[in-house]
Amino acid sequence: MPFPEDALAEHWALGAADVHPHHGGMNSATWFVTTDHGRYVAKAVTGSVITPADPALWFRGGIAVADALAAQGFRSGAPVRTTGGALTVPWEGGALAVLTMVPETPAEDQRAIGTTLAEAHRLLRDVSVEGEVGMDWVDPDAAHLGLRPWLRDAVAGAVRDLAAAGPLTTGLLHADPAPEAFIGGGLIDWGVAMRGPLLYDLASALMYLAGDGAGFLTAYRAGGAVPDAELRDALPVLLRFRYAVQADYFARRIVMNDLTGIAGGADNERGLEDARRGLHR
Repeated sequence: MPFPEDALAEHWALGAADVHPHHGGMNSATWFVTTDHGRYVAKAVTGSVITPADPALWFRGGIAVADALAAQGFRSGAPVRTTGGALTVPWEGGALAVLTMVPETPAEDQRAIGTTLAEAHRLLRDVSVEGEVGMDWVDPDAAHLGLRPWLRDAVAGAVRDLAAAGPLTTGLLHADPAPEAFIGGGLIDWGVAMRGPLLYDLASALMYLAGDGAGFLTAYRAGGAVPDAELRDALPVLLRFRYAVQADYFARRIVMNDLTGIAGGADNERGLEDARRGLHR
């Protein structure tokens, strides 16, 4: 994807920028931007295997969540508003944003990640933004789930278990809180304004963390965002659903031959196999 230099100058008055490609994401293009005004990250989304109908809708919602958190003093990689006051601008069928650069100091340990995630959930408790979506994008009848014999039944079972889990504590989610997103004492990469069970974020973090995540869970529990009984009873259900989401995601990428953000097709296959192991624990 070409760097949107004209858009930076037109909408953010950021001309004569020193630009270095980052391209670390699997569903977006990113660039490090240095100007006389400071350092930023430009991020563009023009397509997504998760939301093929309107990827820009998800992106704009996530940017709005980051903006709402930053207004409360939380380091979220918040958007820099355009000269007209917008959070994003349309670009090549998607959307483009310029984000605040957060110091690249990773969280010290799992406890720091748990504390930070609990704080984000607490700050978002009464927040509502434009472009919110529900956690209902996994379709057990989707054609790509015929890719492997085990796939459709496993995903359908996880979706049924979640539906039967009963009332859960809900709010706006990060939806993919990988350890590398916890930097500078905050949490970045808000890619969607998704409202759903807070335990989905916990399950996502646990999927990425090495070990049993005991330190992470202890620190998160201390934040009081989710009742202890709900953590005990429903977290296993959300973990299974999170692996179903991972299986759905990589199966779609394989069928579409989507290689965005990876070295080759073997990385998609590896992601699907990891999801299979998680679903069959």
